[in-house]
Amino acid sequence: MANKNFYEAELEDLRRKFVLMGEKSITIVRMALQALEETDLSLAQQVLGMDDELDELEVQIDGDAVKYLSLRAPIGADVRFLTICMKGCSDLERIGDESCSIAKRIRRLAQQGRSVGDLGQIPDMTKIVLEQLRTAVNCFIDENYEQSLKLPEGDRIVDDMNRTNYDLLMARATDDPEYVPIAIELIFVSKSLERIGDHAVNLAEEVAYLIKAEDIRHTDVTRRAPPQQ
Repeated sequence: MANKNFYEAELEDLRRKFVLMGEKSITIVRMALQALEETDLSLAQQVLGMDDELDELEVQIDGDAVKYLSLRAPIGADVRFLTICMKGCSDLERIGDESCSIAKRIRRLAQQGRSVGDLGQIPDMTKIVLEQLRTAVNCFIDENYEQSLKLPEGDRIVDDMNRTNYDLLMARATDDPEYVPIAIELIFVSKSLERIGDHAVNLAEEVAYLIKAEDIRHTDVTRRAPPQQ
């Protein structure tokens, strides 16, 4: 019984670290948008610092999972849990990377010396992406299979908004050549948000596999929006 409780404590610690990483990933996206809206270079720098925290958590989670697999010889659901922790923390780490990319573009935007102005659908995109990410993390916490299947719909909406942003920003750049450098940065910000949404959906798919041992990737339920023609 003592050994069983010890093993369970190790898995619970790994679960705690994964949830913490999920919460930090939500925070870093929210901070990146606030820094963009306010052109807050100090907040953008905090985003870069939080990315280091996500990187460290990824290393810890991977190390703990590999150690458990090597020493405890787990089977069944425990193997799925460890595998999903390793795969999911990679998605969460990439969310940090994309948030850092946004923070770095904020610094370049600040150097343009002009007001960025209207951000198009970027704030609304961020709101949806944050909802996706929160849902994905909650699905892991609550082991909610049905809810995990609902994320692709939001993902398709984000894809559409990213294309709308591209068209809008390119039109502005065409009308005002001096706006071109700003348009380029905002196009990449929008793309980073679209990728964050993808990672949230990836996490939800992984949680679905954890719960029911069913691989739902590339199925009609989770298929992404088709590429723009």
